[in-house]
Order: sequence, then C-alpha cells, then structure tokens
Amino acid sequence: MIRTTRRSLMAATLATPALAQDVWPSRPIRCIVPLPPGGGTDTAARIATRRLSEALGVPVVVENRPGAGGMVGTEAVARAAPDGYTIGIATSSSHPVAPIFRRDLPYDPVASFTPITLIGNTPYVLIGGPAAQAADFPALIARIKANPGQVIYASVGVTTLGYLLTRQFEMLAGIEMRHVPYRGSSQVYPDLLNGTVAVMLDNPPASAAMVRDGKFTAYAISRPSAMLPQVPLFSSFGIQGFDAAFWYGLMGPAGMPPAVAARMQQALAAAFLSGPGKAELEAVDIIPAMPTPAEFAGIVASDARKWRALADRLNIQPE
Repeated sequence: MIRTTRRSLMAATLATPALAQDVWPSRPIRCIVPLPPGGGTDTAARIATRRLSEALGVPVVVENRPGAGGMVGTEAVARAAPDGYTIGIATSSSHPVAPIFRRDLPYDPVASFTPITLIGNTPYVLIGGPAAQAADFPALIARIKANPGQVIYASVGVTTLGYLLTRQFEMLAGIEMRHVPYRGSSQVYPDLLNGTVAVMLDNPPASAAMVRDGKFTAYAISRPSAMLPQVPLFSSFGIQGFDAAFWYGLMGPAGMPPAVAARMQQALAAAFLSGPGKAELEAVDIIPAMPTPAEFAGIVASDARKWRALADRLNIQPE
C-alpha cells in the first residue's frame, strides 16, 4: 500500500517549479524587435534568433513592433510575463539613450528588464542620396556650411543614439542641419533615394549593400568596416572623438529566471564567438560580443553615463 505523508507532499510541491524550469523551453519563444523589418536591428535579430532556435530546439519567432523610436516594442518586452518565452532586442538607443530625451518613458531601462547578452557592435556611417549634392566629405561639409539649417538629415527617432551622435557631429564639424525623424531605417531609404532627405547617420548591416550598388554615397565612418573598407574614418577629416559604435543585445522582462538568461547567453556565445556564426555576423559588419548577463548590465550602465555626459555638453534635456 502506498502511503502519502505530509513530508512527501511538501517535497513534491517544492520540486514542481524546478521541474518546470528544467523543461524550458517547451514551446516557441517570441523575440520582439522594436523597429521595422529591413534595418540593421532587424538583421541582427534574425541572425541571432535563428542560431538561438537551433541551439534551444524550439522556434524563436521575430515580431516587429516599431514606434516612438523603439519605445513601443521595448515597452512590450517590459510588460511581458517573465517566463522565458518573450525576449526582445535591446539597443544602444532603447536603454542608455532613450532616458536622456524622455522623462516619461513607459519603462525603466534597468529595473524593467533582465539582461541576457549582447549580440555585437557595429559602426556608424554617414550616407547620402542625390539631395546631398556632394561627391565626398569635404564637399558635403562645404555645402552644409553654405546652406545652414537647410540640408535635411534623417534619423530613426529623437530618442536614438543615431540622433544624439548626429547632434555631436554637427557640433564637431561646426555645421547646422534640419532634422526629420522616421520610424526606421527602411523607411528612410526611399526618401534618401528620391531626395526628400539628404543624409543619415546609419549602420552598415542595412545600408552597405546600397552603398556598394551606388545608390548611396558613404562619406565617412566611425570605425573601420569590413563591408565598407574604402570609406574614410571621420578622424581622417579632423573630426576627432567620433568613433562610437551601436550595439544590439537581448533582454527579457524583469523577473525572468537567471538560469534561463544564462542558458541563452551560453547558447549565443557558443554560436557566435567562433566558426560559421562569427563569420555570419562579421559579414554584415557586426562584431560579435557575448558578455554574461552581469557584464551586459555593466555595459548598459557605463553607456548611460557616457551618453548623458555628451547630452550635457550638447545642452540636451529630457522632455
């Protein structure tokens, strides 16, 4: 005869969460991308989620949720259940930079999230279309200086690192342009081609192919690029200290089990720090970096201090 004691019942009850955690993942995982398809963030997300799916043995499905410079999708991650089945792409814009521009963020960039890991870093390249009316960087600067406040530049929103760095570029180069924000890089490109806007500070994963095809002119880049090796550095034109990179990472909602975050980080590190995965990221100008969750949290905090200091120099205050 089987006898059920209070002790055995308690043991079974206490074991249940551990057993549930042991079987994670048992169903598809959703990865929210806070920008539209077709840009660099979407490119990084699709490469990372495909490799993560292979490692975990379940589908990892990309869901694009653009809006408000990435805040709509980022908020959706913050509000999701912390069960390991919703993660999201975090970027240099969504966490360190957005609080610089907005007092009323719908999420806390630190407390609302569980860091998982970085995917990698990519440089910034200044690209232009027909409206730039300049064959090279010196000609572009001369045209902007001759028409202060008239040459239009695009960004993917006023809460983004690209916008902050364009403001820094204006200061360093002694120029003034006019700003038009968009929802994502893929929305900017048609207007660059048709002359609605002249230039944009962008990232190579999305725009390099159009530069190589002759659709856009690449005037200068913040760091050496495998995709655009012929593009000169900003520093070669006397624009010193303009060597920033943009990072892509993964975060889950606050309260996600640490073991789940660690397993994802370990899977991505195994996939991307060597071999075909590393080559796949580098082929789109993303330099792999897979820090632990704790190390990633430190990177976010350090960047927040750095970009806040830049915003102070530019007299930018949150609205």
